[in-house]
Amino acid sequence: MKPMHHIVPVFIALLVLGLGLAPQVHAEAITRTPLFVSGEGEHHTYRIPALAVTNKGTVLAFCEGRQRAGGDSGDINMVLKRSTDNGKTWGEQQVIWDDGRNTCGNPCVVIDRDSGTIFLLMTWNLGRDHEKEIIAQTSKDTRRVYVTQSNDDGLTWATPKEVTATTKLDNWTWYATGPGSGIQLQHGPHKGRLVIPCDHIEAETKHYYSHVIYSDDAGATWKLGGTTPEHQVNECEVVELPDGQLMLNMRNYDRSKKNRQVAISTDGGGTWTDQHFGTTLIEPICQAAIERYSWPDDETKSVILFSNPASQDGRVKMTLRASHDEGQTWPKSLLLHEGPSAYSDLAVLNDGTIACLYEAGEKSAYETIVFVQLPITALD
Repeated sequence: MKPMHHIVPVFIALLVLGLGLAPQVHAEAITRTPLFVSGEGEHHTYRIPALAVTNKGTVLAFCEGRQRAGGDSGDINMVLKRSTDNGKTWGEQQVIWDDGRNTCGNPCVVIDRDSGTIFLLMTWNLGRDHEKEIIAQTSKDTRRVYVTQSNDDGLTWATPKEVTATTKLDNWTWYATGPGSGIQLQHGPHKGRLVIPCDHIEAETKHYYSHVIYSDDAGATWKLGGTTPEHQVNECEVVELPDGQLMLNMRNYDRSKKNRQVAISTDGGGTWTDQHFGTTLIEPICQAAIERYSWPDDETKSVILFSNPASQDGRVKMTLRASHDEGQTWPKSLLLHEGPSAYSDLAVLNDGTIACLYEAGEKSAYETIVFVQLPITALD
C-alpha cells in the first residue's frame, strides 16, 4: 500500500459535552490522518494502537493487523508505520512480527532515552486458542510474553525474544501487555527504570488484575513488578508523578461505578496501594491512554493527558482531557470523535503538539485507526 498523504485538516468547535465534561469556548484546528484503514494492506482489520516518539523525533504508530477476521484470536500480525516529519507524511507499512497463523499482539512500546533503543513488548498465543479456552486452561498452549527492539529508529527490528519465565506467574492464564505505551522513570531511586503496564487473570479465582513489568538494565532483562490489591481491573497505562510516585490508570469491570480505577506505587512499581475510582474519568469498559505532557517547574505547569471513549453506555465520544494537578481533577476536555471509538494512545511530538492514535468509525469503532495532532492550547 502506498504511503498515506491524504491528511485532511478539520476545523471543529470545542463542544460543551454532557457527562461532566467542562465547557470549551474557542475553536482549534485538528489535523487528522486515517492511518490504518481496515481492509487495506492485506489485513481484514486493524486494532489496538500504540504510539511513541523516538529521540530523533520519529513518530512510530503500531497496531495489530488482523489478517482474516476482526476478532481477538487467529492470524494477527504486529505492524508499524513511521513518520519523520511530525506526522505530516508516513512511510509504508512494515510487518514487525508475523508468526504464521498465530496471534502476535498487544503492542506496548517504551524508549530508553539514554540509548535511544526502542522496546516493544507484546503477547503471543496459538491462533487456534481463544481467550475463554486459555482462561479455562483447556487451550493447547497459553499466553506468552515477548520483547523486540530497534536500534535504528524503528527501521529494523530484532527477532522477538520470549520473557514469559520472568514476567508471568505459573497460575496466571490470560495475560496482556499494555496495550499502548510504557514509561521510563525520570526521578527517584529507580530513575531510568523501564516500566510496562500489563494485566492478567488468576487460574483459581478467574479474577482480573493489573500489574507491571520492568527493566533496570536498559532492556536486557525484564522482571515482574507489583499487582493491584483489588481485582476487576485489567488493561492499563502508567504515568510518573513529580514526587517519584507512579499512577496506574485501569480499565474497570466493577459496574457499580462506571469509572476508571487508579492505583499508586511509591516504590517504582514494586507494589501498588490506594486503589480507587477516578470520579471524572467515566468509561464504558474500554482501554484508555494516559501521558505526561509537561513537568511542573518555575516556567511550566504540570499537564497530564488522558484519552478514552467518554461514555458510560458505549464505545463512543473519544475525548482528550488534561489535568494540572497530577490527575486529581480533569477540568479541560476536547471531543475528538463523536461516534463509535475505542482504544487509543497518546504521545507528545517534538514540536510540542499532542498526538493521539485512536480507533474510530462511522458505524463501527474498528473501521480506521486515526492519527490526530493538535496544539496544547486546544485544552486551555
